[in-house]
Amino acid sequence: MTATLDIATVQAFLLVADLQSFTRAAEALGTTQAAVSLKLQRLETVLDKRLVERSPRAVRLTADGAAFLDRARALIAAHDLALSGGAPAAQSLSLGISDHAAGPELVPLLERLHAMSLNLTLAVTIGFSREMQDAYDSGELDAVIVRQEGSRRGGEKLAEDEFGWFAARRFTLPKGEPLPLATLARPCGVRAVAVRALDKAGIAWRERFMGGGVTAVVAAALAGLAIAPLARRIAPPGLIDIGPTHKLPKLGSSKVMLHSKVSDPAKLAALRAVAATFRSLAA
Repeated sequence: MTATLDIATVQAFLLVADLQSFTRAAEALGTTQAAVSLKLQRLETVLDKRLVERSPRAVRLTADGAAFLDRARALIAAHDLALSGGAPAAQSLSLGISDHAAGPELVPLLERLHAMSLNLTLAVTIGFSREMQDAYDSGELDAVIVRQEGSRRGGEKLAEDEFGWFAARRFTLPKGEPLPLATLARPCGVRAVAVRALDKAGIAWRERFMGGGVTAVVAAALAGLAIAPLARRIAPPGLIDIGPTHKLPKLGSSKVMLHSKVSDPAKLAALRAVAATFRSLAA
């Protein structure tokens, strides 16, 4: 009897390949790690090839796995096309992401999500956590990834960010002058936390640079203009935390949460992939 490929096992393989983790693939599929591992074993048995190398720290494709990857994507695309009756069933998901939560994960997150669901139209809005939360509450967005603020409860935790005072390595603060800050404008929650901490510690400060996005704030810090309160996860290699050196108050940590009101199965699957990808990249 000729061997046949099971669609579910191929989908599991693609998720493991994209997320480089059995645990994250299981989260994206809404199942267990053991179930995903079993699917991969069945697929490897059918193909009579080892597709992935498993180690305590990482999951990597073998040469055979890398060679099978494009064929697996083509198979799933053909499967989805056949189910849709000849025309891809377009799905649209509106997602709001806090600028301070997006960080370096945004580009690979979108790349992997595109690879997982070619028929998904993803409308992404970047902004302040509070604005994204308000848009979600009013029904303008299907889901949001935001920093947890105030007494807001619910949602799914994706990461826990620790904040620090970041500046260029060559940055020097002249004695007797207020601390120059680079921040987002109000109502940025990170700015509010930083200013409150400085005021409480009795440290004079001044707004040296105000950016419309975290990218601009990071650029100002890299240029040596000011100090930027940032999550360690999103601070680029060119910046260092000078808080301990200048005896600045600790900024603590903040949870990054996913809030969703999606009920459509296809959109839910996409959001599971978003959550798993974010966790995988932020770890």
